[in-house]
Amino acid sequence: MRNKITFKRKPNTKEEVDKILNPVVKKWFYSRFKEYSLPQLFGVSEINSRNNVIISAPTGATKTLTAFLSIINNLVDLANKGLLEDITYCVYVSPLKALNEDIRVNLLRPLEEINAIAGRDLGIRVAVRTGDTSTSERSSMLRKPPHILITTPESLAIVLSTIKFKETLRNVQWLIIDEIHALADNKRGTHLSLSVERLRRLANDFCTVGLSATVAPLEEVAKFLVGYDNDEPRRCRIIDVQFVKKMDLRVLSPVPDLINTTHEAMQEAMYELIDGLIQEHRTTLIFTNTRSATERVVNHLKERFPSRYDENIGAHHGSLSKSVRHNIEERLRKGELKVVVSSTSLELGIDIGYIDLVILLGSPKSVARALQRVGRSGHRLHDVTKGRIIVLDRDDLVENAVLLKSAVERKIDRIHIPTNATDVLAQHIFGIAINERIHIDELYSMIRNSYSYHTLDRAVFMELINYLAGRFASLEERHIYAKIWYDEETGMIGRRGRLARMLYMTNIGTIPDESFIEVKIGSQPIGKIDEAFLERLKRGDVFVLGGEKYEFLYSRGMTAQVKASVYKPPTIPSWISEMLPLSFDLAMEIGRFRRLINEHLESEPEEDVLNFINEYLYLDENSARAIYNYFREQYDYSIIPHDRRIVIENYYDDKAHYYIFHTLFGRRVNDVLSRAIAYILSRIHNMDIEMAITDNGFYVSSLKKLQVERAMKILRADKLEMLLRLALERTEVLRRRFRHCATRALMILRNYKGRSKRVGRQQVSSQILYNALKRINPDFAIIKEARREVLEDLMDIKNAELVVRMIEEKKMEVKFTSLTIPSPFSFGILLSGKSDILKIEDRIEFLKRMQAMILQKIQLDKARRK
Repeated sequence: MRNKITFKRKPNTKEEVDKILNPVVKKWFYSRFKEYSLPQLFGVSEINSRNNVIISAPTGATKTLTAFLSIINNLVDLANKGLLEDITYCVYVSPLKALNEDIRVNLLRPLEEINAIAGRDLGIRVAVRTGDTSTSERSSMLRKPPHILITTPESLAIVLSTIKFKETLRNVQWLIIDEIHALADNKRGTHLSLSVERLRRLANDFCTVGLSATVAPLEEVAKFLVGYDNDEPRRCRIIDVQFVKKMDLRVLSPVPDLINTTHEAMQEAMYELIDGLIQEHRTTLIFTNTRSATERVVNHLKERFPSRYDENIGAHHGSLSKSVRHNIEERLRKGELKVVVSSTSLELGIDIGYIDLVILLGSPKSVARALQRVGRSGHRLHDVTKGRIIVLDRDDLVENAVLLKSAVERKIDRIHIPTNATDVLAQHIFGIAINERIHIDELYSMIRNSYSYHTLDRAVFMELINYLAGRFASLEERHIYAKIWYDEETGMIGRRGRLARMLYMTNIGTIPDESFIEVKIGSQPIGKIDEAFLERLKRGDVFVLGGEKYEFLYSRGMTAQVKASVYKPPTIPSWISEMLPLSFDLAMEIGRFRRLINEHLESEPEEDVLNFINEYLYLDENSARAIYNYFREQYDYSIIPHDRRIVIENYYDDKAHYYIFHTLFGRRVNDVLSRAIAYILSRIHNMDIEMAITDNGFYVSSLKKLQVERAMKILRADKLEMLLRLALERTEVLRRRFRHCATRALMILRNYKGRSKRVGRQQVSSQILYNALKRINPDFAIIKEARREVLEDLMDIKNAELVVRMIEEKKMEVKFTSLTIPSPFSFGILLSGKSDILKIEDRIEFLKRMQAMILQKIQLDKARRK
């Protein structure tokens, strides 16, 4: 079978693109630009020929203009010939409303200039349709449909279910999906993939254009973009011009010694470094990894340098109101701000004007995210992308040094694309049934054309049909009534009830309602935590709130019951829900670097090892020396874990036994491994096991010795999913995720007849519903989806199975060692469980004390050997 997903290796010539353009459009183009960009030479001809195409290029590489140039050209041709109809020719979809408004403005300006060159109004209309669009604007669109419709995934699904408006989409010729990398790896993308198949059924065929920043694997993202036809991927050309821009990237440490420096000195040096970088540049964008850190950096810069930062600095993150965020974006565009600090909210391609430096505080945890962030600088085509990563500890230094090497060498981490999400599917089946009567065979075939459902099992599909058709009588006791009718004799389905359309329109979407959980001791309120944090808690876990420690007992609705805990240290850091996970691919690259250093340390003198570090990574002398010392200490005192070796260290601290697993596979994989090991140990010893996870590993601990070697022998790749299923039962994470899935599947209605159901009531309803569904079938489609979401989207069971399989096949060795003091590589893992009880100053003292004890032990061992 011939491969239908192909790379376009050679660009068209300037003359070939010139021939495509209408004289008016060509004159406009050369009045604004000197030449075609590389993406334009590759892409304009393909889009003009109606070929499906995905364009992957850095931020500011003219992807958007490449996508629209052929389309505007065709619309101008039609207008000149008097053939421009009152229909929508192009649908543009992006994940952000703010980006949609940018696109509208950036389209209207060229169209006005083209009108001026043409000497008349060509009448090409552009409009935005989102949840913020007013009723009068929607009515206006019905009377005069926009030729280019700009929308979001959710609004596209609504439009496809709107009786009158969907008729304007019957002749769509182009579909543009922007920022596809930000959609493909989550359920908004899953939802969109089904909407695209519904649009394709309505408009027959059209040219699909995907625009993406750095993403991998491009072949899979291309398949996600175009879907399947008769079990084969539709044709798609891949245009990969990732590294056309010059990059100036460096890892910086504010101090030469990351261990023997006080917290005050470290903070002072870091803010001096940040201030110096800001002052050397016109406009700087700083990325932190959490919202709290964003506010903290803004506050510290204002306090430390009051004469330099006042009205010219701003914060931008998701917790701020829309008006505040828009104000920051507008002031950035106008050049009124010297520096903006953001968590993740400015990663995507909103037009924020000229940025000449991006600073990353701490690791972005993936190569793709690093390139996306630093790509916000030098936004124009020929500008240099300039980024600086500031590190504050040795693990961060190693991680970012390897990340930088991977970025320069184009090793992009792969994204995970969810498949067979039954909650989203149930929602779409209902939406389709509202609009038309359709045979279930035809429906099943259309659904399987989506990449996200290409492997959908027929039995699972029929279970959803039966649920929606009200075939489970016991669900009516839970007020879950039939939403569609299904005639088994004819195989047809259709809408049921007058309120069906209203129910669908007011409950559509995939983003769950989130809220804060009230923490109480009995009836006494203590404070609030966010729901993502509650997901991490299990009975007996200890966390810090308002400076005090509390032990988690259970939750009901949106209330968490706790008891005051004085003797046990915290087991869950308060910031865990905000942390980005390290990608598996980058983790393996760091593991490979560890293995190579280990090999050099075994056979070479210090000077040669330092030379290797300098040649392998892009570092200054201080950073190379810091990495050498870090690995030398680990090598001399314990064992260096790497991509082919797991090290399990055991030590006793006079209170508890700690078993530290050096599994550098990222938090998502370690979440799986740690829960599996903890569950096995809890069954062996018949008691709860304390654990804490990081990207670099995890630990389990107990007052008694644990049979860890026995647990490792029980661990099997083919039994891992079954183990996790048992371990997750009755956990907060599964309970919360089931509510999200049940709400998406419209088993729980957020809105009904103009009234909204509070999140607390949704959660209580979901628990009753969960038990009812388990009585029907323990593997009911929506329960199964909640488990899949936890194991595959939140965690990473596939790569965890890969790791365990490597252990079974002797491709990954496991080394056990007992120590009197934790090894240098253990510090970060151990501190993950103590981060809230130890102040920052105490943590630094802990690190210094541990390092001094280790160095002393190494010297004593060397003296004994002599």
